[in-house]
Amino acid sequence: MGDWFTGRKRAALKRRMLAADAWIDDAVASLLPGATRKWDGVCGAFDRFRARGWRRWLAEGLGEAATLGVAASVVILALAQPAFRETTDDWLNRGDMSVTFLDRHGAEIGKRGVMQNDGIPLAEYPPHLVMAALATEDRRFYTHFGIDVMGTLRAVVQNARHQGVRQGGSSISQQLAKNIFLSNERTLERKINEAFLSLWLEHHLTKDEILKLYLDRAYMGGGAFGVDAAAQFYFGKSAREVTLAESAMLAGLFKAPTKYAPHINLAAARARASVVLDNLVDSGMMTEGQVQVARFSPATPKPVTQVTSPDYYLDWAFGEIRQMAKAGAFGGQRVLVVRTALDPAVQRHAEASVEQMLRQYGEQYDVDQAAAVIMEPGGAVRAMVGGRDYGVSQFNRAVDAYRQPGSSFKTYVYAAAFASGKYTPASVVTDAAVCIGNWCPRNYGRKYAGKVQLTNAYARSINTIPVRLALAVGQKPIIQLAHAMGIRSKLDVGRAFALGVEEISVMDHTAAYATIANGGRKSEPHAAVEVTDAKGDTLWRQDRDMKPAAQILGANVVSDMDKIMLAVTEAGTGGRARLDGWQVLGKTGTSQSYRDGWFVGFTSQLVGGIWFGNDDFTATNEMTGGSLPAMTWKEIMGFAHQGVTPRPLIGLPPPPSAAGTAQAQAEGDAGGARSRNLTEGAARILTDIVSDADAAAKPKRASLDAPGALAR
Repeated sequence: MGDWFTGRKRAALKRRMLAADAWIDDAVASLLPGATRKWDGVCGAFDRFRARGWRRWLAEGLGEAATLGVAASVVILALAQPAFRETTDDWLNRGDMSVTFLDRHGAEIGKRGVMQNDGIPLAEYPPHLVMAALATEDRRFYTHFGIDVMGTLRAVVQNARHQGVRQGGSSISQQLAKNIFLSNERTLERKINEAFLSLWLEHHLTKDEILKLYLDRAYMGGGAFGVDAAAQFYFGKSAREVTLAESAMLAGLFKAPTKYAPHINLAAARARASVVLDNLVDSGMMTEGQVQVARFSPATPKPVTQVTSPDYYLDWAFGEIRQMAKAGAFGGQRVLVVRTALDPAVQRHAEASVEQMLRQYGEQYDVDQAAAVIMEPGGAVRAMVGGRDYGVSQFNRAVDAYRQPGSSFKTYVYAAAFASGKYTPASVVTDAAVCIGNWCPRNYGRKYAGKVQLTNAYARSINTIPVRLALAVGQKPIIQLAHAMGIRSKLDVGRAFALGVEEISVMDHTAAYATIANGGRKSEPHAAVEVTDAKGDTLWRQDRDMKPAAQILGANVVSDMDKIMLAVTEAGTGGRARLDGWQVLGKTGTSQSYRDGWFVGFTSQLVGGIWFGNDDFTATNEMTGGSLPAMTWKEIMGFAHQGVTPRPLIGLPPPPSAAGTAQAQAEGDAGGARSRNLTEGAARILTDIVSDADAAAKPKRASLDAPGALAR
């Protein structure tokens, strides 16, 4: 009976499904002809608009252009969002901070920001000064909408014709947007942000306000920002009082402040001023008769003592102070005095060393740029070189440039391997061919060493070993450790990850190595040591207000890293970085196609990171990290360590000279210590003079203490 009822239910369900199917077929059959007729009617109507011949190609071209334009606009707006976020928080007053910077000894080294008053109103500038600036930098300033389209096209044509950068196409609004909101990083994203922010400035400020801000904030060489500061520095007078000839010389500084600075190259400055006078005539702002006097009587700057300003360091320190002010560290105070960790003697020597190395070896290695960071293990930055010439390029390669670290990145791989507990410096790993998919890394000498200890593998910078270690411990733990140690840039998992193909900055790389030098405690790079207000009241102090450093690496990992990093300079690729009497721990690095050369290392007292390369990412002439970077590191750090006593490092025996130095100091050996501001020869001469003076003084003391002593 049950089977009978089940069969009836199945038959009924089948009939209902057949009925539904028939209804759908009938509906479609009845609707389809009507829909077809309507669609044919629509197509017929649109056929009336069908273009043929050249009209069709024009319509299709415009359609494609509109589609691509909308897509490009969406991408550009997405790229511009980070820049627009910079305009949300009191953007104009933020730049009104007035900060005076002092070195670690309390001597003034420079200023950043602007004073709280309005300075010189635009109306009080001489008309010829304003016209000279406009004729040279942006002739259509008062007529364009923030972007000078015609000027940009002209610059593109001129640069293409000369196969290089001969003219700039940025308007004054764009240059001001860069100065206020952006860095000098040379990327497409920055140019897009610059264009959008120039439009934003045009919407929120008048033309006169934009021009006034530009004249007040442009870098004019000699550590001077703004035309009034430049007029005071070069001519000893206010910008209100400059002549036409002086105005032309000042306006010529906007393009290349160091190249055309009159106290450095007066002939070049006068030639550039003549070009500015030509611009005034060509633009119709003045006649040839009006500029004749300035041509025949060019400006002469006042004699100035050439003082180098650590501008890369100051720019970075000012950015740090602005971030701290934004976080409320100074209670709303905007006139500040900041004592920094900068050592002026080391800073000058670092700048001179970089320039000397580039002059001596730049052509040989086909390299024209470098960057350096010198800091204490705790993170206080003593010196910074952001490039070869701040006047030519304010782009800070020590902070804002991201380059491949090459083998110097292996430090994080080995640290993660030791932290995993699976390896020690004495562990033996086979150096043999290893492949990940179709990628097979090769060693520098294209040979394999077989079984090697990790200390030897690290010192010789063998490539296959870190690849094997990364496979064993995983790339994600390495990335997490590198970020914890101080690398802030994004690191992606990849086949060649362990060989340093991810880009990082010199500052981050040096700070991460400083974490090892600091006993495994996180080293936060910082410039400020103490901040006071205009009255001298302390607002912030590093030893009081900075958060305690987090422990990132255990003592055993630090000890293991110290051992293998010492082997790099004692018996490996970093031999040229050795310092007499000091244990130098570090790592060389050379990126793909020899584009970048690195040496990052430390002693018990200081940490230093050196990078050499080219801004356009072209390959050098087989420059390795063990050559020019290691040599420069030694030159800078050798000077910085004069008169400093070595300390033991975790896991290493004291250096041979440490005991001798301590004994000499205990015995009062006056000749054992010398100032790092003196060369070795000068220190010996000074010691001899002191010894002679002591010898000459002893008989006098004897004659006073014991009459007749000389006779006996």
